[in-house]
Amino acid sequence: MYSFLKTDFWGNSLQDWLIAGAIVLGTFILVAVAGAALIRRLKVAAARTEAQYDDILVLAIEKFIFPLLYVGGIYLALSYLSLPARADKAIHLLLLLLYTYFILRIITAIIQYMVTSFLSRQEGGDTKQKQARGFIIIAKFVVWVVGFVFVLDNLGFNVSAIIAGLGVGGIAIALAAQTILGDLFAYFIIFFDRPFEIGDSIMFDKEVGTVEYIGVKSTRIRTLNGQLLVCSNKDLTNARVNNFRNLSRRRALLRIGVVYQTAPEVVENLPAKIRAIIEAHELVTFDRGHFAGFGESSLDFEFVYYVEAPEYVKFMDNQQSINLAILKLLAAEGISIAYPTRTVYTAGGSQAAAAGD
Repeated sequence: MYSFLKTDFWGNSLQDWLIAGAIVLGTFILVAVAGAALIRRLKVAAARTEAQYDDILVLAIEKFIFPLLYVGGIYLALSYLSLPARADKAIHLLLLLLYTYFILRIITAIIQYMVTSFLSRQEGGDTKQKQARGFIIIAKFVVWVVGFVFVLDNLGFNVSAIIAGLGVGGIAIALAAQTILGDLFAYFIIFFDRPFEIGDSIMFDKEVGTVEYIGVKSTRIRTLNGQLLVCSNKDLTNARVNNFRNLSRRRALLRIGVVYQTAPEVVENLPAKIRAIIEAHELVTFDRGHFAGFGESSLDFEFVYYVEAPEYVKFMDNQQSINLAILKLLAAEGISIAYPTRTVYTAGGSQAAAAGD
């Protein structure tokens, strides 16, 4: 029996192969049994708290740490065996790739958790998390590039020369893709400075609409006409953008012109009557109202009031109600609204009035 265990198979005795198999099997059983018990206890402990970081920690252990332990058990078993140099080198390479992969996955998961956790605690967290997708993708890309360079360094490549080459190539790419890089940097400005966010109503390039998507290169705005306006991030950061998100009220300027034949007493009392109409509306705050001056063909009045609501529909509803009430007042008082007119004198001394456009 002993001689049979010493039988050589691919450079190792049968006994060595059995011991290696026992190490792998023991590792898998130990990790599966002890790990399952540990995970159950950790999940119970995490469920008792309101914080989310412990839930993420339990998930990371279950998803990333246990696979690393399995890989470690296999590596330990293979290390017990005498393998050819080429096979040993391939095993070390595979182990390096696997450990690097899982470590990078852990780092990227932590980055994503930190960003989403920070944004979820703010007002409109769901919207801000959508806006942060581009930033998370770029952060993950940087982490994977660093991991790739780390692997090359451990494989014996001259990383300094590679980085220097990438630097020269990066300058050439940057010169050839200035517009794309400009939009990328503009995206970071929008993400960190937050001049607007998804769901905000903004005015850009004389177009008013709602921000639907903020990407790495462009931003999409749904205009009032229903069209989808796609703007580069660089154009948005370079332009003057009006954001109506924090708008609490809207200002209305009302100008009225009455004919010159209106009696002075009527002109004197008209501002107070129109003010009473404006103040009678619940969501409206009166600011000022005056007989402003003498126009070319009218006596001009000017009124300013505020509608205490950000919604444009409510603003227009109140403005319409006020305009109709003023129109009824002028009709009841017998006051005529002026329109542009001209008086033409002929050579014979007669005159004729002509209406303007």
